[in-house]
Amino acid sequence: MAKVRGGPSLVERFEGLPIIVVFFLLLALFMYTAPQVFLQPFIYTTFLSTLPPLMLLAVGLTFVIGAGEIDLSFPAIISFSGFVFAILFKDYDLGWLAVIAALASGVLVGFLNGIIIAKIGIPSFIATLGTQFFWFGAATVLSGGKSYALRGAEESSVWQVIVGRPFEGSETAWVAQLPMQAFWTLVIVLVLWMILKRHRFGEHVLFIGDSNEVSRVLGIDVDREKIKVFTLMGALAAVAAIMLTLENKNFFGNQGQGYLLTAIASVLIGGTSIFGGRATVIGTVFGAAIILMIEPALVATGLTGAWVRTVQGLVFLIAIIFYLYMDEPQRRAAFFARMGWSSKSGSRQAAAPPSEPAPPGAGVTGK
Repeated sequence: MAKVRGGPSLVERFEGLPIIVVFFLLLALFMYTAPQVFLQPFIYTTFLSTLPPLMLLAVGLTFVIGAGEIDLSFPAIISFSGFVFAILFKDYDLGWLAVIAALASGVLVGFLNGIIIAKIGIPSFIATLGTQFFWFGAATVLSGGKSYALRGAEESSVWQVIVGRPFEGSETAWVAQLPMQAFWTLVIVLVLWMILKRHRFGEHVLFIGDSNEVSRVLGIDVDREKIKVFTLMGALAAVAAIMLTLENKNFFGNQGQGYLLTAIASVLIGGTSIFGGRATVIGTVFGAAIILMIEPALVATGLTGAWVRTVQGLVFLIAIIFYLYMDEPQRRAAFFARMGWSSKSGSRQAAAPPSEPAPPGAGVTGK
């Protein structure tokens, strides 16, 4: 008689639990190997100023991958929206209108991506690869390949509200460095977590990730929801662009290029399924924190920068394998079956000699 499952597992009850455990284990390791850095508060205030763009991009990509799609164009959106913001903020002194224009440009690019993918039917990998080249090229042509220094930006209300230091007058040095972008990112992430977990849109995203056909049978407008997903990704990329440009007080045409692989890795390390249908915002948040933490940690422990990608890749593979074992019993069982191992005992099953036919009823019959 088959054993009846009594209830959800520990991993199912606590969203993102495996990657949270990995995060704190790594943090404890770095505190032990580099106490001069990781036992000081300044490293964490630095993280709070550099992590928000990556986290916003990764959370947006969580919705995209959860829907069974991919977006490769968001680094170009960062470049294009950053240019729109920088030119209007610096040369035309438009202040908050520059913020609105940059957000609108990101929303427009994301919306066009959604139209190309959902309505025209071009696969998202091909479509967003093409739009990445287009919008990077547009930003380069419009900017003339130049960077824009936003001198005096910290005196504007835009800088103070979006990336300012509200506790700058504090007597405690690390408190004075707490940035506003960390607060806004926390608000956005919480809202998106609620949408994915509690809102109909989040439910539709995961249904679409499981199966487009079944989603249509259930009455979900698949095309409309996919357009929403890519529009959301464009909007978040624009927010990241504004934060990057203001924090650096400079615009660079290639400022988004370093985020593509790190954002994708953050999502997959966090536990979102590359096959779609399962997504976790909390896992993505901790995945992004791990990705960002590894580089300064390795440098602080005395390793050269050449080790950074190696260790990031190792953590990535370990996390994916761990989720495969913990969260996807069907895939785990299939993997063990291909390897000739029992998924329960972990021992290799003895194969029958080829010259002797298997007894009746042995093995698996049918498909």
